[in-house]
Amino acid sequence: MPLDAVQTNTLKGLGRFLVNSGLLTAEVAAQAMEAAQKAGLPLLSHLVNDGTLNAREVAVLAQQEFGLPLLDLDALNRENLPLNLVDQELIEKHRLVPIFRRGQRLFLATSDPTNQDGIKEFQFHTGLSIETILVEEDKLARLFEEISEAQDNALDMDLDEDLDKLDFDVGEEEEAKEDSNQEVDEAPVVRYVNKILIDAIKSGTSDIHFEPYEKSFRIRFRQDGMLYEKASPPVNIAHRISSRLKVMARMNIAERRVPQDGRIKLKVSKRQAIDFRVNTCPTVYGEKVVLRILDSSAAKVGIDALGFEEDQKELFLKAIHRPYGMILVTGPTGSGKTVSLYTALNILNKPEVNISTAEDPVEIQVEGINQVNINTATGLTFAEALRAFLRQDPDIIMVGEIRDLETGEIAVKAAQTGHLVLSTLHTNDAPQTLTRLANMGIPPYNIASSVNLIMAQRLARRLCERCKTPEELPRAALLEEGFTEKEVDQGLTIYKPVGCDKCTNGYKGRVGVFEILPVTDAIGQLIMEEGNAIQLKELALKEGYYYDLRTAGLMKVKAGITSLEEINRITKD
Repeated sequence: MPLDAVQTNTLKGLGRFLVNSGLLTAEVAAQAMEAAQKAGLPLLSHLVNDGTLNAREVAVLAQQEFGLPLLDLDALNRENLPLNLVDQELIEKHRLVPIFRRGQRLFLATSDPTNQDGIKEFQFHTGLSIETILVEEDKLARLFEEISEAQDNALDMDLDEDLDKLDFDVGEEEEAKEDSNQEVDEAPVVRYVNKILIDAIKSGTSDIHFEPYEKSFRIRFRQDGMLYEKASPPVNIAHRISSRLKVMARMNIAERRVPQDGRIKLKVSKRQAIDFRVNTCPTVYGEKVVLRILDSSAAKVGIDALGFEEDQKELFLKAIHRPYGMILVTGPTGSGKTVSLYTALNILNKPEVNISTAEDPVEIQVEGINQVNINTATGLTFAEALRAFLRQDPDIIMVGEIRDLETGEIAVKAAQTGHLVLSTLHTNDAPQTLTRLANMGIPPYNIASSVNLIMAQRLARRLCERCKTPEELPRAALLEEGFTEKEVDQGLTIYKPVGCDKCTNGYKGRVGVFEILPVTDAIGQLIMEEGNAIQLKELALKEGYYYDLRTAGLMKVKAGITSLEEINRITKD
């Protein structure tokens, strides 16, 4: 049998149809499927986006092959789409859009007529007979954007409409109140707290701090990694605000002497809910309450949005697709380690793979991944969870953090016995991570044989594209900062923040700055010889594939993504 025929037989679904139709060779189809999977895109979207295929041509051929009607989406009235029949997640997952309903028949728009799994799932969830209609991929992609934008606009309107009628899943609130007669008096507090939470969601805040002092009470938002004061309500309502938050989080409001943990769920719509992780801590002048806004969509941004340089992305993807070994991510609290790990898990999350995670606590909930909340009070430690995972036929294990020798030894054993293990440590850079494992008591030969790759990371604030402006610095200052003479002499342009109504002090969003160290044979040999972090760094630099966080940060400055001031903030000692 010819090689091309063998390759075609290994293809399935849309890829096979495109090859059989003569639009692609089997080799190109296989490469495109792999590239689309890495980019987190459907195959047809990837092929149309990069210009390999024409959307109209594919739709016409599919119409002839499958005998389905072909519809021009531009002629469709968007306002009458029956989107409420299924969850938005189901629509996005299968790229099938309900366009109209006739009695017990539901008509779905699709650019991929081979998507039988999606059709069956729609049939199961709706109980209706499904009819598919072909549409062009580029027009379908625009329709998805319009649906998403319309939902965002509706969300903004809903959140502004009636603050005291927002649907918080707070249980039996009346049972938690100290005095039910206060209900009318507390209505302004309820409304005020709701507004603070909504403002935080809409402004992209990650944490909300409610802080009582002797003569003042302040509320601060953490935006793009920096804290900003948002409000200063009267100090005499501090207790009422903390009590309201504790009621919402299902805490004991009578207990003010010990820290408490809880969770709040805000139901924005039938399809969308936002979670807050809540912690209280008794201070001299009352309870400080901090809310972490848990954003599950953060883990679905795709690997290209993290901020990797191209060579770093290749090293990372190569490491996570290895069948066994350990990948370690290091950096301070709030440096994006969890998002990086979950980006990898989303790439690896397939029906044929068993993935288990142990975290303290689980912040990002993902369907298809078995997630365990660590609870030391009941004896469920990282080490205990790892032992349980190894008895449950795992393929991939993610450990929230390696904190002690016991957890480290079990993780190393798992990596050596055919499992891919992902975890985090708290060190300043990648080479120090290797010596930290050794200092824990893990033998050097176990480290060298189990660790595949180490990634140190920080998060830098992105410059606002609307208002950033070039910054003039003397040549000597640029050289002192770490730029090379060649870079400076070629006309280096760097930018500084200004500030406008679309950003916060000249910055909007954040981007990762990465230092990636693959454990090569030479690095492994030096680990066996008990080399220190300085020696490991020197060897990695000599091998030529490694550059440190400072260098990676300067590359972001050179590209105009962030400012020199910001890179100095996160990388300079």
